[in-house]
This record gives sequence, structure tokens and C-alpha cells, in this order.
Amino acid sequence: MSSSSVVITGLGAVCAHGCGREAVARALAGGEPRLMEVDRSPGFHREMGSLQLAGSRLASLVQGVDLKEWLSPMAARRMSPPSKMAVAAAKMAVAEAALEGEALHPAAVYVSTNFGPSTYSEKILEQVFHEGPEAVSPMLFTESVANAPAAQIALAFRAVGPNVTVTQREAGAVLALAGAAREVARGRVPTAVVAAVDEVSTVLHATLDRLKALATPEADGREVARPFDRRRTGFLLSEGASALVLETEESARARGARPLARLRFFASGFDPGSSRVSWSADGRVLADPLKRRLEEAGLDPAAIDRVVCGASGSVAGDRLEAAVLKRLFGEQPLPPLLAPKAVFGEYGIGPLVPAVLATLGEPFGPTPGFEEEDPSLGVRPHDGRPLAVPERVLVSSLASGGAAAWAVLEPADPGRERS
Repeated sequence: MSSSSVVITGLGAVCAHGCGREAVARALAGGEPRLMEVDRSPGFHREMGSLQLAGSRLASLVQGVDLKEWLSPMAARRMSPPSKMAVAAAKMAVAEAALEGEALHPAAVYVSTNFGPSTYSEKILEQVFHEGPEAVSPMLFTESVANAPAAQIALAFRAVGPNVTVTQREAGAVLALAGAAREVARGRVPTAVVAAVDEVSTVLHATLDRLKALATPEADGREVARPFDRRRTGFLLSEGASALVLETEESARARGARPLARLRFFASGFDPGSSRVSWSADGRVLADPLKRRLEEAGLDPAAIDRVVCGASGSVAGDRLEAAVLKRLFGEQPLPPLLAPKAVFGEYGIGPLVPAVLATLGEPFGPTPGFEEEDPSLGVRPHDGRPLAVPERVLVSSLASGGAAAWAVLEPADPGRERS
């Protein structure tokens, strides 16, 4: 799909590094994850003596990040953690877009989440097991479903447009962006709010650790994601939220808004060779159709000069990411590969806000954790050197289970200096 008339006019984010565009930009430039101890007291985690066998202890958590500027205590007490983060991020994006009041009433809301409000789901199950179904709290139930954050965003803005929640794992955020952009491009809604959100619960962290998805503690106790690195062992789990505001370029400029980026292209795919919980190793299955779709949209891969990739430190996920990119770009050198999940972890704020900042030419520091190239992959992520403002940024999101999604973003005002 080509949506050259749709632009992004606002963004917001909540993550372990803080709130808003500046917090995300500082984190990307600094290239340092912010990790905290996960509560292991409920007993879900494996405990096997040695540090390596005991598994992951850390995650990127939104603790101590103040949301009161965006969410009153009265409103917050009725929301699950994902709803709080998603609404706060959406309000930041809407504020930057300078939209208010009736302008948001017809807006569409598209939200991506991987696990939904897992702490509330956990509490409900505890009530069922220990006290019976009749003891389940109605407040917990209404906020335990995956689409609760999308509903809370709509309530916050009184938005009555399409309200959609996407649950396609790592590909979900880009698929949500594509769906919202179609609504705007086809004239069904004048504006759309797109968000990605996930929280870290104790049981979720323990489950992913038991499945060997998380980075294994190293000999010195550090937990490092290492995207594309030969020694990668898994990803860092994170929580957070991000949000974008979409509208047509014509309407944005007519009201004096300054677009941040233009949405040029979307595509999705499916890799039937993937297992239900992992990735395949054959890049041709996804890269060849993607290349055809780009050509149909008048885009040559050679014209892409930046990639915001989904490399996270996952052994299988990074392998497929590298294979797809190498197949797509062929004999030509790969453009700089930005791996924001090395900073923010997997899930959490997702790829959308980092992709917009990359399109604006914001600096990205050296990829944390990458030190030794994996000869079986043959790719190296960004080393932190200064980069010019790109002309086209490819966002790549390949999900465990086979789903895949891509977007191409362009600067809305080519040649303008970074703000």
C-alpha cells in the first residue's frame, strides 16, 4: 500500500528512560538500556543456584516515571498499567499535533499489544483459583482484555471512529500503523491515533525466561541483548507505550501543522516456514515478495538509505532479519541498520517512535551489546557514527510465528535541519 498523502504530526512515548520525544531521543543517542530487577517473589521464576542457570533477573521497567501531567490520579486508578501508559503516550502525541476538542471526535484508534494487561489477567486467575469465579473483580475484568488500552484512548478523546486492536506479536505496531493510515488515506476518518503498548508482569517475565527467549545472564551478571552479535542469547523484556497522530498532509498543512514524517509505503507478509513460537531461516520467502511490492510502488531498495530493524538479540529472530535484509538489498551494501530494541528492549514502545526520530535525522549511538560479528549473518548494526538525514527509512518488523510487516517513511520536509 502507498499512502503518500498521510503524514505523522505528533508523537508520544512512555518508557524506562522517561516520557516524550526528548527522553526517547536521548536514550537512542546514548545507546544505554535502563534495566531494573524484576520481582521474583511470587515464585514463578526458575531458581537453580548458579547465575546462568537461574535465568534473567532484569527488564526495562516503567517504574518511577511520573504520568500525572498526562493522567489524573482519578482517571488512572480505573486503568490497568497498559491503559495508563497508552493514554499518556496518546495525549503527548495529540498535544504535539496541536489537535483538540471536536477535531478528535471522528478519529480512528489503532493499538498494537503483544500480551495485553497481563497483571490484571494474572490477578483474575488468582481470584478464580483461590476464591472461585464469583469473586472476580468487575474492575479487573473490564481492564483485562487486550483492547482495553484502545478503548481508554477513545474515551480520553471521545473518539468514535474505528477502534482496532492488533495482536500480531512483533509485527503488530507496523500493522496497526498501516491500518490506521488506510483509514485516513481513504477518507474514512480525518485523523487517527496509533499506539503500541505492553507491560512486564512477573509471570510474563518468568514464562519468557523459562522458554529461553530472554538474554542469559553473563559471567559478570550483566544481561545484554547483543543484536546480530555472535554471542547473542535472547532479548531484554521491556514495557512502555508509544503513540503517533496521523492525518492527511493537505489537512495538516492547511491548519498550520508541521508534519514530522510522511508515510510512503506499507507491506505485510507471512512466512509459513516459521514455527508457532519462532522464526524460519529462509529470507527469500519474505524478501522476494517485499522487493516486488516496493517495485510496484515505484521504490528501488537502492533508494532506501536507513533501516530501523527488529533485531533484538533473539537467536532465530536476528538470523531471519539479517537474511531478509541481505536478500532484499542483494549485492549492494546494506544501509545503516538501526536496532532500537538494543536500547529499549523487546515489546515496550515498539519501533514506531524510533523510526520517526530516525526519519528526522536524530542521532543514534553505537548499538549496545554488539561487539563480535556473527559470520553466519554477515551484517553489522550501526556503530554510532554521525549520519545524514535520510531520504527513505525502511521499518522492518518480523514476528515469531510468521507474520511480517514493513513501512517506508520519508521526511515530510526534505532538506530541513533537525529540530
